[in-house]
Amino acid sequence: MTYFSRLSDIVTCNLNELLDREADPQAAILSILREMEAGVAGANRSVATATSNQQRIQSEIDDHRRHIAHWQDKAREELSAGHEEAARRALMRKREVEDLIAGLQQQHTAAVSTSEQLETTRRALEARLAEARRLQEQILSQSNASSANDTVDNLLNDTQVLGAEPDDNESDEVPTGRDPVIEDELAALRRELEQKD
Repeated sequence: MTYFSRLSDIVTCNLNELLDREADPQAAILSILREMEAGVAGANRSVATATSNQQRIQSEIDDHRRHIAHWQDKAREELSAGHEEAARRALMRKREVEDLIAGLQQQHTAAVSTSEQLETTRRALEARLAEARRLQEQILSQSNASSANDTVDNLLNDTQVLGAEPDDNESDEVPTGRDPVIEDELAALRRELEQKD
């Protein structure tokens, strides 16, 4: 079953609502994760393409700016040599290049905007994917807890028979990898708090 027809569906979906409609939430979340991962991969490719396009246009603009300087120098040389018509032609070529640059700058502005929009969408997709992974962990831990409920009850009964107390200090949290960007922000906040003291 396909859950998302476009990338914006991933960003705007309500994962809990999607899973509530499913008979097997574990299978559903796996399918959702695969679709989201494919969406993030596609977004990464789109961002790379847009960034490359933006850089290509900027490179063209830079090349044409060098041509403007060339035609300006050419016009100056021709006029110095007394060739007014040749100087006029050089200035006309310079204007053509300036007009070309103006069009390229509009394309560059559009490319920058597209690149920024795609980057924003990519980050939103990655955030949604992280949320789905957390939800998967929750579903798995609930599933494991319910399937292991009988085993836990039996173990608790056994420890009570032996006079031992169950350990309530154990954490149910699953350790996760640390994001270096988040760790940097956390360190900056620590420094900020230390300076206020």
